[in-house]
Amino acid sequence: MGEEIAISLKNISKCYKRYARPVDRLKEILLPSKSHAQDFWALRDISLEIPKGETLGIIGQNGSGKSTLLQIIAGTLTPTTGQVYVNGRVSALLELGSGFNPEFTGRQNVFFNGQILGLSKEEIQAKYDEITSFADIGDFIDQPVKTYSSGMFVRLAFAVAVSVNPDILIVDEALAVGDIYFQQKCFERIRSLKHWGTTLLFVSHDSAAVHRLCNRALLMETGALVLDAKPRQVIDFYEAKLLQKKDVQPDAVRIQVVSSHHNLKFQENKDYLGVNLETKEKEVVINDPEVVIKFIKFLDEADQEIEVVISEQFLQISIGVLFLQSFDDPHIGFKIRERTGEVIFETNTYCMGQELGRVESDTLLEICFKFKVPLVEGEYTITLGIADGVIGESSFKRTLLYAHNVAVLKVLRNKDSILWSGIVNLCPSISINKYNYV
Repeated sequence: MGEEIAISLKNISKCYKRYARPVDRLKEILLPSKSHAQDFWALRDISLEIPKGETLGIIGQNGSGKSTLLQIIAGTLTPTTGQVYVNGRVSALLELGSGFNPEFTGRQNVFFNGQILGLSKEEIQAKYDEITSFADIGDFIDQPVKTYSSGMFVRLAFAVAVSVNPDILIVDEALAVGDIYFQQKCFERIRSLKHWGTTLLFVSHDSAAVHRLCNRALLMETGALVLDAKPRQVIDFYEAKLLQKKDVQPDAVRIQVVSSHHNLKFQENKDYLGVNLETKEKEVVINDPEVVIKFIKFLDEADQEIEVVISEQFLQISIGVLFLQSFDDPHIGFKIRERTGEVIFETNTYCMGQELGRVESDTLLEICFKFKVPLVEGEYTITLGIADGVIGESSFKRTLLYAHNVAVLKVLRNKDSILWSGIVNLCPSISINKYNYV
């Protein structure tokens, strides 16, 4: 195995035995020739190579096999079949509670866990002040860990995990527990580790975090590896699968992965066939044949079509939808994403309190969303969604269309604006008062 590979998995599978009744386990012990268990395969035939320095996000619904996969890589679980190769020191922050003795104090667990991770007592002592400073749990460091809140626990566990300067860092949903200040500190430390070449495996339901941190992502489903691609593509596919699952007729929802090699332009008498940017990447689409996008236009305040918009100026996104059959309660929405796929803003007609009412077949409906664009200069993509039948906040009975990157919004800097940085210009005003202080 090459030195440039941090982790290699070949045909990894993990099987657990399930017993319908506790007595069946005893029967199998007494009569080993006869099985009383049902096999449950948590992982099936996973093959994967992760180069050194890569940041890999792993997503999937609960029970998809994500945590089992991480435990096998971390060495806390043995696969039923297959080969595991790990090149370097591994530091793993897995499920809450793993690796720490609840009866020990925080101080004792720092030394105990640090030695498990390969540090000597002297090395831990040298890093101790740094660990406690990062964890920032005060006098609780000398209290038993069983008295800690979940937030305090993850603070200390993360501080120990990153203190060993690992070659490979594994984080399984743990950062979701901490408060906003601690999460910011963790992400800053992770970025620092990435800069120094640490390989990172990151499991999270937070798609924005996966977008920000990862350069590759995996989608797991019922123990199988479904998709291995760029984070944006994997998250788009995952979201489409969730929409399919929530649909009242999930078998009728067809998810397509289409090429995006055409220049997207809606022309008269041309139906919407797919999504594209000027790249060779794939895009995820759900598109009921009874709903057709006829056009998407960017308009200014005078209803004139424009190709670019100046930051903080007025914009209309005009969307033309042809309904080829009747729908009782359709709704249309959009979201704006920055270049990596992270969502900047999204809404829909239902969330805006707008009822479209019943739409008859062969109706062309034009929806115009109007707003000012307070975004930093750059290119943003538009995602469209069309659904029918409200069953809750942003939840619908049927998904009719879900398509990413159907248009590119180009934003130019407003030279008359204040100097600012970030993503959104809050357009602040300022007042200054002077008083005689006695």
